[in-house]
This record gives sequence, structure tokens and C-alpha cells, in this order.
Amino acid sequence: MANLKTSLAEPSDRVSDAPVYNWVYRWLPRAVWPYAQLARWDRPIGWQLLLWPCWWSAALAPQAIAPSAVHTGLPSLWHLFLFLVGAIAMRGAGCTYNDLVDHDIDDRVARTRSRPLPSGRVSRRQAKMFLVMQSLVGFWVLIQFNPFAVLIGLMSLLTVAIYPFLKRVTDWPQLGLGLAFSWGALMGWAGHWGSLSLAPLLLYAGSILWTIGYDTIYAHQDKEDDALVGVRSTARLFGERTREALAILYLGTIILFLAAFSAAAMGDNGGPSWPAYAGLGVGAVQMIWQIVSLDIDDPEQCLGLFKSNSVFGWIIFFGLIFSALWSLSMPVTAG
Repeated sequence: MANLKTSLAEPSDRVSDAPVYNWVYRWLPRAVWPYAQLARWDRPIGWQLLLWPCWWSAALAPQAIAPSAVHTGLPSLWHLFLFLVGAIAMRGAGCTYNDLVDHDIDDRVARTRSRPLPSGRVSRRQAKMFLVMQSLVGFWVLIQFNPFAVLIGLMSLLTVAIYPFLKRVTDWPQLGLGLAFSWGALMGWAGHWGSLSLAPLLLYAGSILWTIGYDTIYAHQDKEDDALVGVRSTARLFGERTREALAILYLGTIILFLAAFSAAAMGDNGGPSWPAYAGLGVGAVQMIWQIVSLDIDDPEQCLGLFKSNSVFGWIIFFGLIFSALWSLSMPVTAG
């Protein structure tokens, strides 16, 4: 096993900041590696973070009415599968697009200059073709939903298009990422109901704050190189006050999620039951752990805390699933 790990670490066609021992290098032909690296298949945390708002919304939407013999309150497994495929495809397409836009910047940043485009292992033409292929997969996923959800999904392309340019003109590129990465909070609800209401809008707003928070932690890895090449970020903006900023962002996330759950229970609707709110409480504890643990001058620790946000995603999702199951176990009373 040790010899295998060593052999995988040696090739010059590996991205320097990617995990050495993962399925891309074990199972895919070497000719495919540059494309897998463009799509970040060797770093699944990105599509996981893109997926969570979709799954949260898909799990919250069915609980906006009281469960019955016909309506279980549980999310559609087909929708969950579609969001999974769509998140992998569109995260890959987004990363490929970002690398095309950031080609010159990536060549000047130590952590990114070994990526396929700046290293010359993939041409811009090949990257563009790969971008189209991934986008077609995402489009196939999108058209499986109702027409309203398709329209909402197409609208997200504007946020995806502008995001890579924000780091050049504003200290808040993480806000642009939040607008794009949180769009699933609208899609899950639209896919179920064919409309939007206050609850998914609040969930979307909370997800944006969450994204700004975790991507600020991530951006602290590159702050020295970013300063040299003129890339702006909330990590550079907040600096030594990052902990305080995260406290505000994460507190806002929990408050907005609480408001979203409450909005789903308005009027005669059933809404989430206590496990969903318990999940929010556990999620808040996980966020506090991130804030207390953070060392902005330790890139490896920043990466670990950033990745831990997938745990937060699981906590909120399972809270909603257990909420639906709890409601199903309760007797339904007439009138």
C-alpha cells in the first residue's frame, strides 16, 4: 500500500493540492486525469456543498403540509438522485469555467499553477469542449423537473457566469459564490411545488451566509498569494477579525433557517417537527466548533474546517428527514 501511495504521488500530471490517494488516480486512465482534475472529481467537497441546499429544500418542501396516507412528508428519492447528479455535473462545469476565466491568475498562485490549464496538460479548446459536455448532463437533469423549476434553474446561470470575475473588482466574491452555490434552496422547493414561497427564500438567504462563512475559511489558504496577484476576498477583508465575522454569518444562517422552518409551518400547514429544530441546534454547535477552532494562519487546518461543513449539511438534512418520520409516526386527527 505504501508503494502504491508513493507511485501515485510521483507523476507530474497530478495537481499539487489534491489528495494523493483517491479514486481518480486509482481507477481512471491517466489520459482522463486532467479532465477529472478540471471537474474536481478528486475533491468531492465542492459538489457536496453545492448539493446540500438542494437536499435541504427537497426535504423541507414536502413538510409544508401535514403528512397523510397519500403524502408522506419525505422527499422524492428521484429528486434527490437528480440533484446529486446535477450537483456533480454543474460543480464540474463551474470549476472548468472558473479555470478558463482564471487561467492567468492560477498560473501565478502556488497552490493552483499545477492545475491542467496553467500546466498545459489541457488546452483551452479541450477545456471548453469538456465544459459543454458537463453542461449537457446538467441540462438533462434540469429538464426532468417541472417547467417552473426549469425556469428557476436557467436563471441560476447568471450567478454562475459572473462569479469568477468578482474577485477582480470586489472584496466580496464569496457573496457571488453564495448566490450561485445556494440556488438549490430554491430548486428543491420549486421541483416539488412548481412555485416559490417565503420558506425557500429564507433558506436561500441562510445558505448564502453559510457559503460566505465556509468559503472565507477556505480563502485563508491563499491570502498571501492573493495579495501578491491582486485577488480580493472576504478572507483578506476580514483578516484578524475573521472569527467575529464568522460568528455573525453563522448566527445569521441559523436564524434564517429557523425562520424558513417556521415559514413552512404557516397557516394550516404541518411544517417540520422537533427533530428539524434539534438538527439546527446540533448544527449551531458544529458551527461554534469551527469558529473556536479556527487558526487563519494554518492552511491545512483551514482546509479541514472548510471540509467539515459537509458534516453540517448532513446534520440539517437528517434533522429534516427525522422530522418527517416523526410526523408520520404521529396519529392524524381530522378537523
